[in-house]
Amino acid sequence: MTAAEEQSLRFNVLGPLEGWADGSRLRLGGLIQERVLGTLLLEPGRVLTIGRLVESAWAEDPPATASHQVRKAVADLRRRIPAGSEVIVTDGPGYRVALAPEQLDLTEFGSLVKSARDAPGEGRTVDAVEALRRALGLWRGPILSGAGGPVIEAAATALEERRLAAAEQLFDLRLGLGETAELVVDLRDLVQAHPLHESLRAQLMLALYRSGRQAEALEEYSRVRELLVEELGVDPGPRLTKVYEGILRDSPELAAPVPPPVAAPVVLTAAAPTEAPCTLPYDLADFTGRGDELRELLDSAGRDCARHSRIVSLDGMGGSGKTSLAVHAAHSLASEFPDGQLYIDLRGYTPGEQPVTAGGALDSLLRALGVPGSRIPEDLAGRTALWRSTVTGKRLLLLLDNAADADGVRPLLPTTPGCLVLVTSRARLVDLDSAQWISIDVMSPAECAALMAETLGERRYAAEPEAAAELARLCGHLPLALRIATARLRNRPRWTLRYLADRLRDETRRLDELSSGQRSVAATLRLSYQALEQDCRTAFRSLALHPGGDLDVYAAAALLETDPADAEDILELLLDVHLLQQPEIGLYTFHDLVRSFAQSLRSTATEEDDSASTRRLLDYYLAATESACQVMFPGRRRIPTEVAEVEDADAWLMRLPRFAESEQAEQWFAREQGSLLGTVGLADRLGHDRHTVFLSRNLAFQLSARGQLEEFRSMGLLAVAAARRLGELPLLGVSLSNLGVACWKLGRFAEGIEVATEGRDVAERLGDVQTLAHSEGALGQLNSLLGRFPQALSHLEKSIAHQRELGASRAEAESLTLLSTLYEQWGRHEEAASAARRAIALCDELGQHENKLVAFTDLAFAHACLGDNEAADLSLARARALCTENSDPGQVALALALLAEVAQRLGRDDQAVRYADRAMETIGPNVSPLRRAKVENTVGRYLYKRKEYVAALGLHESAHEVAHSLDFRIEMAYALSGMARAQAALGLSEEAARNERSAEDLFGEMGVPAERRRS
Repeated sequence: MTAAEEQSLRFNVLGPLEGWADGSRLRLGGLIQERVLGTLLLEPGRVLTIGRLVESAWAEDPPATASHQVRKAVADLRRRIPAGSEVIVTDGPGYRVALAPEQLDLTEFGSLVKSARDAPGEGRTVDAVEALRRALGLWRGPILSGAGGPVIEAAATALEERRLAAAEQLFDLRLGLGETAELVVDLRDLVQAHPLHESLRAQLMLALYRSGRQAEALEEYSRVRELLVEELGVDPGPRLTKVYEGILRDSPELAAPVPPPVAAPVVLTAAAPTEAPCTLPYDLADFTGRGDELRELLDSAGRDCARHSRIVSLDGMGGSGKTSLAVHAAHSLASEFPDGQLYIDLRGYTPGEQPVTAGGALDSLLRALGVPGSRIPEDLAGRTALWRSTVTGKRLLLLLDNAADADGVRPLLPTTPGCLVLVTSRARLVDLDSAQWISIDVMSPAECAALMAETLGERRYAAEPEAAAELARLCGHLPLALRIATARLRNRPRWTLRYLADRLRDETRRLDELSSGQRSVAATLRLSYQALEQDCRTAFRSLALHPGGDLDVYAAAALLETDPADAEDILELLLDVHLLQQPEIGLYTFHDLVRSFAQSLRSTATEEDDSASTRRLLDYYLAATESACQVMFPGRRRIPTEVAEVEDADAWLMRLPRFAESEQAEQWFAREQGSLLGTVGLADRLGHDRHTVFLSRNLAFQLSARGQLEEFRSMGLLAVAAARRLGELPLLGVSLSNLGVACWKLGRFAEGIEVATEGRDVAERLGDVQTLAHSEGALGQLNSLLGRFPQALSHLEKSIAHQRELGASRAEAESLTLLSTLYEQWGRHEEAASAARRAIALCDELGQHENKLVAFTDLAFAHACLGDNEAADLSLARARALCTENSDPGQVALALALLAEVAQRLGRDDQAVRYADRAMETIGPNVSPLRRAKVENTVGRYLYKRKEYVAALGLHESAHEVAHSLDFRIEMAYALSGMARAQAALGLSEEAARNERSAEDLFGEMGVPAERRRS
């Protein structure tokens, strides 16, 4: 590592883990990476084994791939950290970090404490005090807060003891220097955090006594004595008792030492200069967080002030903490502007007051600089000229708070070099030339946690960390809301954080709860709202009717009954004044509290308009999803929706997104999924049954493909209920068909058979061959999963026959993959391969491949079971090429699991390890339990062949638990067989024999011959 890299690279562990390089924060990856790096940094220079790092990364039950994941985490950290291979060094059986002392706050803390320990003996007590102040100032919170895990927590406990010892030494030294009253506040805070620490209590009693507060000092002794008896059953120790007795008899030994003599001041013959004015508000004693924004602000403020005055403008929604941040930064920068630091509230958004005019502001600023009122002109031009001449040659810091617009700020700007102007506003002042803009967003969860710990006290916060996190979420991570909430808690010591969170969970009361004295979130937002023009206020209320998290210009246009271009203008205006947020280009969203405020503005007077806006939104989403589905599934049956009838069809089409190809439609569905789910729920609540049915139908495939199966079933239930209310059998048949698919994917086989049977009966009554084919296919799949292979084959053959009759090639391809899976489970591998090839051929004819990934994976399973590993590998390569970010994660995981097994058979062990790890990483909470069981059995077989018997047994046991809960009989049998093999290898012969018998019984019931089972 170069000297420059050493100087620029730094890590902090005395608080949340942070890494910095060249002044920029390093992105250190996920929780495993943070725990591994944090553990290494807590013991710099020491070699930590892989086992030690596994223990740190997983509190208990590490996965079978834990060692491999630790190595991956180290490799990832080395990529993220400049010269990472020189920072994290491989050393024998493990790793160590190699950092210079100044590159790690923990090392710096130790060096400062050591120097403080040596200094008093050399007569440098003041130096020792300063060293300890600097050492304790490095702490930003609990060690590696947020990382968790017993290893890190144990290290944190030990280091907290070192911090406490340093604090105790610092107070001893300061008491020795004669300080008294100024120590009381700091000592009380520390005693509150550590009430049983007798040395700190003794120091507090001594500071109180020397401040003339003898009664309070004796009261502290009584308090700690009761606490020690109650908590530990012991009396105070001799040191504390000695201080107590000394205070009782007013012992001379306890008197404060005489402070060292101060050198006589030098008398200047010249007149002392007038003190520079400072009108800044007080800096919050508990200012917390905003580290990134503060660094950006301080960096921006320090650029080129000698050549021209700097303007830094902070913008953000009301309550985001702009003023607190600006004031904190101004105090930090005050020494760099020796001619004065001036503050003025321009009252652009102050309740009950008119904004300060530029002339009025100039009058106040000139008087603050000592200009007599008699010299200040009456007109704005005269005041502006006098102001600019007065500040010429001065180094001033000017904080203009709460600005409404750029016009009110321009006359106040210095025109000569040397000054810094900080401006805060709810709207971005884009017309303010040469300004550096910094937008202030809500606080991060970690910053909210630090703020609550600071304002409530670490002990109260630590008692309810989960409730604190929910409280922060309910406050929208907004500083004003959090400070109001914590103020209420401080004033109500019997309230728990959970109790207040429960109160805030009621959205209709949330804004009322977030009110304290003159501070109110609702009042703050109302000022931003009232500053809008009337048409924007109406738009603001209407946009809040949108049920999803994000909305785009097309959805906004539907709500506002305008075209997308005009809707975008309104959205951008609301974005500029921070009543909307922009998570990504083209999307807009409400902050939770802003949405609650907007919804509170609705009344009986707006009901008719709200109803019309909602109907337009439902019509828009139905038309848009129909358009997307036509592109994605060109052969899909068209069912007239009989809604969204408009006079001008061309104008309507102009308000819909255009999908030139299937990929664009898929991306749109993925992006709009939250909004679409919310829209289905909205349609159902408002009784728009036809919208409910068709929106659910259009959304079904995407939910299924993305593995969001609970949502898929919920939409299906709503659609079936809506179709029953409509009394229309064709819509009921389609809805039952989709619900049946959701049931089998979720493993709800009994429910699925009931639904599919009703769907088939409805289709037969109607003569609806397409729905009949779908229902027969669902019944075939469900019977296959229950191990009823002959019945399953009958249903699937009927389904395929109907689909061929209809010329429904896409549906036939899907049914053929179901047939291939059935044959593979049954042990009829040649027939499985044949069905998969026919499915692939149909997909090729259609020019689409959404089902091709499944077909190639099925073909690979057939080849692997037949022992043709080269052919299986080729099929899997084709399957991998078809995987996209929108692919079903369960299907992707299955392909990766089989890749691991095939790669191992072909002697590619390194590839096999990677594939197995990726397969298990891909199995997430949204993955179908059917896929989970099959993936775990497949990876379990691979691990068994690697002789990792314990890991293999664990995966087969997990697969059996899942399969048994679903009655997924074929994978139950394979799980039992895999458990038996692993147990036999581990010497557990009785368990192995029992499980092998159970597996044989299941295979026999299903008619799977021994020679045709997966090996």
